[in-house]
Amino acid sequence: MNTDDLENFEAERELQLAQEYQDVVSMFRYAVESERRFYLANEVVTRVAADGPRPLIEVELTDAWVWDMYRKSRFVPRVKILSFKDVNVEELPGPEI
Repeated sequence: MNTDDLENFEAERELQLAQEYQDVVSMFRYAVESERRFYLANEVVTRVAADGPRPLIEVELTDAWVWDMYRKSRFVPRVKILSFKDVNVEELPGPEI
């Protein structure tokens, strides 16, 4: 496998992932973006686990989908994110919009 083959493979996987996202996004209430990954989830609980100059942010997701093209199964029942950086939690618009 040469470099072009690998780039084509990754581009195809990314396109498949984007299409899957379009298919499943309406099933979820929240979009969550961390430094490392992007998630869709139906329940999100956030808390600051440690105070101080670098607070530890803990985010628990239930009934989630993970944007990761190398993962076999992107649907997971529970996810826990621990981060010292920003975590963005956004409520998605409902079907009436």
